[in-house]
Amino acid sequence: MMAAELLLLLLCAGAGLHSAEAQELYDELPGSYMQGVGLAFQQLNLHSGVQHHFRFLRTVDKSEIEGGFSVKYVYHHFYMKPTSCAKGTTDPDPLNCPFRHDRPLMDCAVCYKTAGEQIEARPKPYVNCIQKPRLTKKMRMDRLDNCQKMSYNSGAPTLLSSTAG
Repeated sequence: MMAAELLLLLLCAGAGLHSAEAQELYDELPGSYMQGVGLAFQQLNLHSGVQHHFRFLRTVDKSEIEGGFSVKYVYHHFYMKPTSCAKGTTDPDPLNCPFRHDRPLMDCAVCYKTAGEQIEARPKPYVNCIQKPRLTKKMRMDRLDNCQKMSYNSGAPTLLSSTAG
């Protein structure tokens, strides 16, 4: 019995460390990238099929280009992971809402224009999140096309060909 209790304690501690590491990664994001994660989080909360609270897990890719006059075009590809808390949880503390390991990651891509570190309404920000196992190659290409159109319409260089931040 003692070995089972020790194993359970070690598993819980490991889950807590994993959650804490993800929180640190989120806290290290620049403000404009945090805002994009916030857009994805809002979209997930509005979706009727989503039942769990999600938290940022890690960045896959990110880039931004300067458009002049404190304007930037931001692209951020990242994973969100479901927690044990219900959707709508107001205080998602990593200790109280640890990551679930029995549900797939949410693969998210966002792109948007910022001015003075605030997301602009025009062009409309692009937010796309889907369970990672369901993401197809065509969906990835559609994401890239949508983000490239945003920067092309502004006359800016291609967002996805810029240097990563």
